Amino acid sequence: MHKVALFGAPATGKTTLARWLSTELDQPHTDLDDLLFTPDGPLPLKEFRRQAGEITRTDGWIVEGNFSKLADVVWHRADTLIWLDFPLPLILYRIVRRSLRQLTGREDSMQARRLTWSAAFFARRSLLRTAIRKYRANRPRYARQVAETAGLGVEVVRLRSPREVARWKRQTAKGPAESRLREAARHTTGP
Repeated sequence: MHKVALFGAPATGKTTLARWLSTELDQPHTDLDDLLFTPDGPLPLKEFRRQAGEITRTDGWIVEGNFSKLADVVWHRADTLIWLDFPLPLILYRIVRRSLRQLTGREDSMQARRLTWSAAFFARRSLLRTAIRKYRANRPRYARQVAETAGLGVEVVRLRSPREVARWKRQTAKGPAESRLREAARHTTGP
């Protein structure tokens, strides 16, 4: 596993898992949101696809994000596609919990600084309403696209709960001896 594409609904732990994989596999991690959303606004689709394609032309990477419109330049180039497919009630609970942490100043991030009570809970396009709408609309499309990607020889890992994620991480994790060897190799200088 050297080229990993990871996606799932908001608040499923994509970033946490992607960062863990990046460390575990010693591969660079890219959040597609960081590419798309620039200080000058979102990139045009053509430029977004170009930049994502540059990242996935390399020998190893971890890319996270819910952009199935980039399937041909991200998912199809992966050796492993991970779908965090949690139940909607759990996703909504996690969105509420995270939004409350951000709104009360207990979590500082770019998203937290932009978040308002209305944007989180009350607006027509609030985080909660958007999560429900996208969950219902995207899951059938994701299932079709995931099957297409699997048909190209990409290993698909569909994790349906935090417990499944934890189990998969335990199975995937390198043992302590391998981790020590990898760490030692990083600190060894060549002749």
